[in-house]
Amino acid sequence: MGFLFVALGGALGAAARYAISLIPVRSGFPFPTLITNITGAMLIGFIVGIAGENSKISPNTVLFWKTGVCGGFTTFSTFSLEAFTLFEGKSYISGTIYIILSVVFCLTGIFCGRKLAAIIR
Repeated sequence: MGFLFVALGGALGAAARYAISLIPVRSGFPFPTLITNITGAMLIGFIVGIAGENSKISPNTVLFWKTGVCGGFTTFSTFSLEAFTLFEGKSYISGTIYIILSVVFCLTGIFCGRKLAAIIR
């Protein structure tokens, strides 16, 4: 049943992400993506905060919003939550390493993926 809640939330999140991408922006800076990532981080922070240990919110509702909507909207929200959680738990070195590795390797992954695509074309 959890898969259904994730799928439905993911569809909603992906549609919202696409809707934001349709906002006309006259700039070379990726403002729609930045807004999406910040909004997604705020949303997942709110969900985690409201669905704390003593919450009466059902696990399926949390799955719908946290994994589904936020995951479909932006995975950056999950990355941000995980980094924040490491820092909150005073794992400063792990948090810093996680951030650096994520950014460096994801940018490297994009570079490699584009190079591979250029070879295949």
